[in-house]
Amino acid sequence: MATFQAPKGTYDLIPPVSVKYLAVREAIAAPLRNSGYGYIETPGFEDVGLFARGVGESTDIVSKEMYAFETKGGDQLALRPEGTASVLRAALEASLHKKGNLPVKLWYSGSYYRYEKPQAGRYRHFSQVGAEAIGAEDPALDAELIILADQAYRSLGLRNFRILLNSLGDKECRPVYREALQSFLDGLDLDEETVRRAEINPLRVLDDKRDDVQKQLVGAPVLRDYLCDACKAYHEQVRALVTAAGVAFEDDEKLVRGLDYYTRTTFEFVHGGLGSQSAVGGGGRYDGLSEMIGGPALPSVGWALGVDRTVLALEAEGVELDIPASTSVFAVALGEAKATVFGLVTQLRKAGVAADMSYGGKGLKGAMKDANRSGARFAVVVGERDLAEGVVQLKDMESGEQTAVPVDGLVDTVRARLA
Repeated sequence: MATFQAPKGTYDLIPPVSVKYLAVREAIAAPLRNSGYGYIETPGFEDVGLFARGVGESTDIVSKEMYAFETKGGDQLALRPEGTASVLRAALEASLHKKGNLPVKLWYSGSYYRYEKPQAGRYRHFSQVGAEAIGAEDPALDAELIILADQAYRSLGLRNFRILLNSLGDKECRPVYREALQSFLDGLDLDEETVRRAEINPLRVLDDKRDDVQKQLVGAPVLRDYLCDACKAYHEQVRALVTAAGVAFEDDEKLVRGLDYYTRTTFEFVHGGLGSQSAVGGGGRYDGLSEMIGGPALPSVGWALGVDRTVLALEAEGVELDIPASTSVFAVALGEAKATVFGLVTQLRKAGVAADMSYGGKGLKGAMKDANRSGARFAVVVGERDLAEGVVQLKDMESGEQTAVPVDGLVDTVRARLA
């Protein structure tokens, strides 16, 4: 046993499972790259104030789950619990919004950290792929992101997910709703901590998952009844565009998400096969976040999809991803043929053929076991007699057929057969 183990609530990604995670990330990123989104990467930790001001001090993420610490130099930092605030901070710092072509469309992939009680689908270290469209207020952007996420999930073979959609209003109409909701909550029997959260942001209480709280919320004011005409019109445009694209969704008047920066459009992707952690991703519009963190007014929208939970959703549906073998050719050197084989493997790799070879001086039997385990389509076996004749033995691992191929023709022969 190793002396050290991965910290509680975390995991190591190792082959062959790690290949599945890479495939999920690639599938989610593909439609984004095809839609004008450029890649961005931010540090794994930021000034703690970025998340306190942006995500919201009333949220569980900031008040309970954030890994915050003081550096030796006295800086107050936090491991990033989500991606949007970091991406917006980076875009502002680089003045991307001043270079024209708004919105600035960015996508990212990385690890995030929250101190939570570990359970299936909820980890203290987790992976997400996210997308942000910064600097434009347009229902078409909201719809575009919802459609791109739907496209990514369906490209993976997922079918049993649902899209929940709601509007949270804006700075004009939400205060009126907030006051009505606060008045309703004042009459409930809530614990001190929930009362405190309600005073800071009463919408947070709607996101409370406890049964005793949810039972008391029956009959609570509904935000859609308080939307101003502008927010109603905006939301109807989003709904119409998503519908026109053939993407099904469900209106969910209680959907508020777990972050304070959302305005107007908010949405969530849920899957019935994940138990209590049913959300596989979500997002929405955050028109005031830039100003919250010291930037100019930059209406924006985005989402983050959980790689871990997407993998769990695939497993729940029994979806097997079509992942090609990592090795196409496995080479075996016998006797004094190792230098030649090493050169052939290098040539194959330069030609774009995934190739590996047997190491450690194993005999033919052991080396062919390695070839089988590699999943390679072809094995190349080279002995001293083959060297003398200027050939190698090319074996088709599926049919078992073996043929002699000239050394200088191996690369072309393999490429032709793989094609």
